[in-house]
Amino acid sequence: MTTRPALMPETARPIALANWLLAVAALVFTMVVVGGITRLTESGLSITRWDLVTGALPPMSEAAWQEQFDLYRQTPEYLEINGPAGMDLAQYKFIFFWEWFHRLLGRLVGLAFALPLLWFWIRKQVPQGYKPRLLALLALGASQGALGWFMVQSGLVERTDVSHFRLSAHLLTALFILAGLLWTAFDLRALAKGVARSRLTPLSIKVSLVLFVQLLLGAWVAGLDAGYVASDWPLMQGDVVPRGIDWEMGALHAFTHDPFLIHWLHRWWAWLAVAALVLLARAVKPAERRASIAIHSAFGVQILLGIATVMSGMNIVLAVLHQAVGALVVAATAYGAHVNGRPRE
Repeated sequence: MTTRPALMPETARPIALANWLLAVAALVFTMVVVGGITRLTESGLSITRWDLVTGALPPMSEAAWQEQFDLYRQTPEYLEINGPAGMDLAQYKFIFFWEWFHRLLGRLVGLAFALPLLWFWIRKQVPQGYKPRLLALLALGASQGALGWFMVQSGLVERTDVSHFRLSAHLLTALFILAGLLWTAFDLRALAKGVARSRLTPLSIKVSLVLFVQLLLGAWVAGLDAGYVASDWPLMQGDVVPRGIDWEMGALHAFTHDPFLIHWLHRWWAWLAVAALVLLARAVKPAERRASIAIHSAFGVQILLGIATVMSGMNIVLAVLHQAVGALVVAATAYGAHVNGRPRE
């Protein structure tokens, strides 16, 4: 007879909760991919208002479409870029769709998390000690909506695009939520087997910090359109260090604003990230070979996609795949870190 683990009442259903969290993680992954498409199609500023309830439906008449288009035509992006290029209503509908779909997915993620959580909570199926963590994930998810609108607002006045700082905050928060969902699901599966929670080891923390820097640089590359500054590899414009870096406003400004330097840093910091991930993969291989394979596969494909994206001149399909696999790198790292932090027998 199997003894139920301590701190788990008879009504608790850790496997059901774990499966639910994995499903929500899949939705978050989908949203990250759609967010990449939204950014690459320059669709993010097409909806100029944040209507949490009424905005769930697209315009239902030509008059409503024209009203939305008229609002967009007051933005700097339209006045300086798309207006002079001759954008018409049909073209506007295309960029509207991707931003609307991205926001719709955000609403679905919120419902897919909040409603089942309420159900599990009322039925007393949440194991002891997990309620605060689940509430924290709920709060993070809610903050993502506000953070997304905060990002969009930065591109509606004076700028023709969003702040790359706000974009990076929005993306990195989504990836943190993804990792948190997976980690909690893994802990719940372990709980069902009577195994204690994993902990973050010093190695996992160091690897995560190295990966964080690479993800941050990648988000800045996206926000600054820095991927377009060079299409050769491993050199940039024929040089090891590109000649277009502007140091006139100081090193700090260059490191945070210059597209040439940030693109160059993203390329070369990637190899530090690879080295860190290899160390994590080697550490977890004896305990669970699948985690090692997941880490190696994710970063291997990501490196190839990054090179292909640059050399293709930012082909949109490759660029979207690069962002998608970036999320898988985060997922694989969370998996490996969880294995690395399992209690030793």
